[in-house]
Amino acid sequence: MTTVAVTGSSGKLGRHVVRDLQEHGYRVVALDRVTDPGSSAAAQVRLDLTDYGQVVEALSGVDDRHDGVDAVVHLAAIPAPGLTTNSATFANNAPCTYNVFAAARAVGVRNVVWASSETVLGLPFDAPPPYIPVDEEYPPRPESTYSLVKTLEEEMARQFCRWVPEMKMIGLRFSNVMDVADYAGFPAFDADPQLRRWNLWAYIDGRDGAQAVRKALEHEMTGTEVFVIANADTVMSQPSARLAAEVYPGVPVTRELGEHETMLSIDKARRVLGYEPQHSWRNEV
Repeated sequence: MTTVAVTGSSGKLGRHVVRDLQEHGYRVVALDRVTDPGSSAAAQVRLDLTDYGQVVEALSGVDDRHDGVDAVVHLAAIPAPGLTTNSATFANNAPCTYNVFAAARAVGVRNVVWASSETVLGLPFDAPPPYIPVDEEYPPRPESTYSLVKTLEEEMARQFCRWVPEMKMIGLRFSNVMDVADYAGFPAFDADPQLRRWNLWAYIDGRDGAQAVRKALEHEMTGTEVFVIANADTVMSQPSARLAAEVYPGVPVTRELGEHETMLSIDKARRVLGYEPQHSWRNEV
């Protein structure tokens, strides 16, 4: 049985990832500052990811609740801009990710999937995106310390894979993670399209985010890749083409948009990973 370490396992996305992996036959070792009483993980380990030694121990199986791991899913972080000071965000998130990457390299784990972010695409789009739908084909445009760290993580992954060519490191640029309970508030967004323009009206259902993680773990490759991960639709009832034209009138729309199609393109994730969202807020409200 494949054993996967999941950092940030008690977080909004982490809980879905742990459950999904367990349901699909993986053995999960949950790593976090706190334990989750409702977790289905085979083992839970409390640790501080800013302490490299603790991360090495957790991945190598020094903790006697497990005997090492085959893969790592790194989700732990201060999860958004503005939750604390910029320096605190950098001081927590950058070392955590470095320590996970470096520890994986040190103990021989060669399959790493981590949470990058939609924010590297230029959110909150005060400067309009270069085109719609946005994708992975233009350089990162971080506009906050949080997104700067995510951009640095993507570069770190490239260098780790250069050092260890047999490593696989996949960064998932997740959109705004949502649970079913969040969907009751979605219809109110229609009153003002400006409310959610900051991420092109996108979202990711936590269950579909977990699917993307599993698909990335199972994808066979070496080196590093990044993928935009969002749901197939927007948070709005208004047609996507109308939203793009009204809110971003000078931005080229590179192809015809489906009625409520996401403007964070998931074409690459669909094509390469076989990712296919199964959920929509429209079926929950």
